[in-house]
Amino acid sequence: MTGLIIALVVVLVLVVVVVGIYNGLVRSRNAYQNAFAQIDVQLTRRHDLVPNLVETAKGYLKHERETLEAVIQARNAAVTAQGRATENPGEPGAMRELSGAEGALTQTLGRLFALTESYPELKANQNMMQLSEELTSTENRVAFARQGYNDSVMGYNNKREVFPSNVFAGMFGFARAAQWEVESPEQRDAPRFSF
Repeated sequence: MTGLIIALVVVLVLVVVVVGIYNGLVRSRNAYQNAFAQIDVQLTRRHDLVPNLVETAKGYLKHERETLEAVIQARNAAVTAQGRATENPGEPGAMRELSGAEGALTQTLGRLFALTESYPELKANQNMMQLSEELTSTENRVAFARQGYNDSVMGYNNKREVFPSNVFAGMFGFARAAQWEVESPEQRDAPRFSF
């Protein structure tokens, strides 16, 4: 009888431990997915600003059609990559694609703003100044949200890799999540737009 009670207590303790580990992994996964949702909001804001920026610049940059088209193409690629990453935040391929697409968008926006230096009327345009200010603010928000996301992913990955969680993480299908890593040094800083 005593052996049966001890066996039941051991089984009960094991069940409680497994449930606790599982719930901890679920909470950590939900935390990094929520952190990605914050990035998603800011990226949507960024992507919504770009067409307004191009439309404002279009009247002044009539001879710079190639740059304007490059900005729109980069924006569209970034929107597509954002959609894929939103479907499965933390998936390594989606996060690499998102990072690359956002980097390309940042570079093309940098070229657009470099061109505006040659057009004093555009540089002085109130709408352009307001859009560039909003874009800079959004870039800072994206960087802050990306930091929160990466912190959450690190916490989740740590939780799923330490013993005994690592034993159950594999059994229950908790895959490693990918951080949003910046591929080039130019992407590390938010672009600076000055008017």
